[in-house]
Amino acid sequence: MDARPLLNRRLEGLGTTIFAEMSALATATGSINLGQGFPDTDGPREIAEAAARAVLDGHGNQYPPGPGIPELRTAVAEHQQRFHGLAYDPDTEVLVTAGATEAIAAALLALLEPGDEVIAFEPFYDSYAACIAMAGAVRVPLTLRAPSFRPDLDELRALITPRTRLLLINTPHNPTGTVLTPEELAAIAALAVEHDLLVVADEVYEHLVYTGAHHPIAALPGMRERTVSISSAGKTFSFTGWKVGWVTASPDLVAAVRTAKQYLTYVSAGPFQYAVAEALRLPDAYFDTLRADLLRKRDLLADGLAAAGFRVFNPEGTYFVTTDITPLGEKDGLEFCRSLPARCGVVAIPNVVFYDDTEAGRSLVRFAFCKRDDVLAEAAARLQRL
Repeated sequence: MDARPLLNRRLEGLGTTIFAEMSALATATGSINLGQGFPDTDGPREIAEAAARAVLDGHGNQYPPGPGIPELRTAVAEHQQRFHGLAYDPDTEVLVTAGATEAIAAALLALLEPGDEVIAFEPFYDSYAACIAMAGAVRVPLTLRAPSFRPDLDELRALITPRTRLLLINTPHNPTGTVLTPEELAAIAALAVEHDLLVVADEVYEHLVYTGAHHPIAALPGMRERTVSISSAGKTFSFTGWKVGWVTASPDLVAAVRTAKQYLTYVSAGPFQYAVAEALRLPDAYFDTLRADLLRKRDLLADGLAAAGFRVFNPEGTYFVTTDITPLGEKDGLEFCRSLPARCGVVAIPNVVFYDDTEAGRSLVRFAFCKRDDVLAEAAARLQRL
């Protein structure tokens, strides 16, 4: 065999994810896992029963339609109208995917060609870098810097070149918790229109906003025809293992994304699609209670982290709180997270793995607060050992 690497060179450096490494460390050490963003309690029982009923009634046990079952596509369109005032045709402007992760992959593989540039907020959710690389495109980071983690819009304008094809927007933003303001979104939209750029908007935390409100960029003038909006059921309904996501966009964009998607999973999660259709129609009280519960958990963990000596950046949205370990006399977040389970039985994620500019993220560490109150309290108590 020749000396050529087995792994496609585009994926060099994208081996085992930090989530797999830290989750394995949590298991090996019996630590509390505040690394990966999944709840430790299931979502509404009536939605779980809807999934079981679908299985037993033979709904979705065989291949569902490629774009997703009509019931779910209709529910997604109703959701977009109900919460955001956005009208989408469920037959031509909605596509069901294997979670938001596949939606991101399909969108980037469909819309990018080798050499295209993609501007994305740094720190990146890790799949962004991988999907941009698989498409042969070039990621161009716009760094969100502590303590505010706001995008520098002048810097964004300066990053746009004739090779820029797409803006990858994530709001609420993982891992910093930043929620883009209407003014920030309007400025980003104006740049997209001025330079005729596509926008992929990852909005999976749209219902998990604690400061301000979520505003979809697709609702702004000139944006509907150039924006692929992505969301999913996992975070909103606490069924992350079901992997049901969706795309809403104009018919030509949906057709492009579907072309790539059909060669990834083809279809997925048949019975769960029926359950998620019911979940999207839950009353407003469900969404309000979810947000209030997570806000309480955020504050519980944030207070514990501050008491343990971390500098805490309170997130405006998402499941995660970012901290700085410098006040603890630490500098290297990766080294800190690898030693933390042995030191006090808690697992976290080093933000540096989400940065190209490693100095900007070196001392930052992310904790997930989508856990039971007693688990968060125990984690906070353990962290006092630091």
